[in-house]
Amino acid sequence: MAASKDKTKPRVLALILGGGKGTRLYPLTKERSKPAVPFGGEYRIVDIPISNCINSGYKKIYLLTQFNSASLHTHIANTYNFDRFSGGFVQLLAAEQTLEHSGWYEGTADSVRKNFIHFKSQQPTHYIILSGDQLYRMDLKDFVEKHIESGADVSIAAIAVNRHDASGFGIMKTDTKQRITAFMEKPAPDLDITEWKIPASARGKLPPEKEYLASMGIYVFNAPVMEELLNNTYTDFGKEIIPMAIKTKKINSYVFDGYWEDIGTIRSFYEATLALTDINPTFNFYDEEQPIYTRQLNLPPSKLNKAVMDSSITAEGCVITDAVINKSVIGIRTIIEKGTRFDGVITMGADYYETEETKNEKRKKGIPLMGIGKNCNIAKTIIDKNSCIGDNCQINVSGKKYEDGDHGMFYSADGIIVIRKGAIVPSGTII
Repeated sequence: MAASKDKTKPRVLALILGGGKGTRLYPLTKERSKPAVPFGGEYRIVDIPISNCINSGYKKIYLLTQFNSASLHTHIANTYNFDRFSGGFVQLLAAEQTLEHSGWYEGTADSVRKNFIHFKSQQPTHYIILSGDQLYRMDLKDFVEKHIESGADVSIAAIAVNRHDASGFGIMKTDTKQRITAFMEKPAPDLDITEWKIPASARGKLPPEKEYLASMGIYVFNAPVMEELLNNTYTDFGKEIIPMAIKTKKINSYVFDGYWEDIGTIRSFYEATLALTDINPTFNFYDEEQPIYTRQLNLPPSKLNKAVMDSSITAEGCVITDAVINKSVIGIRTIIEKGTRFDGVITMGADYYETEETKNEKRKKGIPLMGIGKNCNIAKTIIDKNSCIGDNCQINVSGKKYEDGDHGMFYSADGIIVIRKGAIVPSGTII
């Protein structure tokens, strides 16, 4: 009996899309892919979708990427090691040349198509496709079960949005049984889409101002259906595959009413990170039943040599001396010296501690040590890894405005200053 039960159990293969060049998150993506960007002090963005899969019981996971994948590969290899009896894995599939394909991934659908040779060996009954740069906690098992119960060929996870936000998403028209009848990619703000409102009988407990369903870019496909729908040259799921599928297949919506944030821009990344410091954060890393997994670094506890901290998070291995830190997230191995003040600052920390020999050499040359020096005043800033900020620096507190873009040692985006990875900011610098 048990063997026959196992045969009917869905075999779900999870595919996490690593995204393109990540230009909207530049310069955080200058040397790493979007999924590999550090988040929340000690995590990487990719840990979110992978943890959702593991917590839902889906442990066969492929991660598809092609840009700056070295950092991501290192993180995956050092973090997700399942025991051999579980049959689980997290495997990174970067774009590769084969006898059938010689080019880069040309889009989300194209990246999946070019890797069918790897997927089919797992004999999946269903594929669940996730994005590598979103912040949410979802019971993916419930999503798959609802998909199977509905008899749909494809199901799309959706969130309710207001008319203003609808212009930034793919919007779906549904009937009273949650079947999707039409799909529109990013409707213009002045376009009348009244007919696309969620049917009253299907609204449930959704907020009244959120009248439209937006695609989250998260899909469940019956395996044969996805193979059929990708038997062409279309490259993108949202723009091409889904609109085409609606014409011939049964496509259902799965309405998600929890917290969800697309952290694909510097502004959204900054705000989502600082939101973690709220007393009751909308995304909670302290959920023991659905933990977010990441690499175990075996670092010492953080050491506070006198500090005033308010609404802030400090990761492992930090040394903070006589500093004032407000509404900030401090990444691993961050060194903060005496008299420094943070207000709305995200540090991504460091990959290593400097040796005494290295420190002495840098002192002789007048180069700041790794970390943040004495008597600095820094606000509304992201400090990328391995940065060296000297004494008496002022960053984003003078009131000076910068155009969005590259300014040498730093980058400006929507009023937020980003100090580049490995940047050297001399003592007395004012930005």
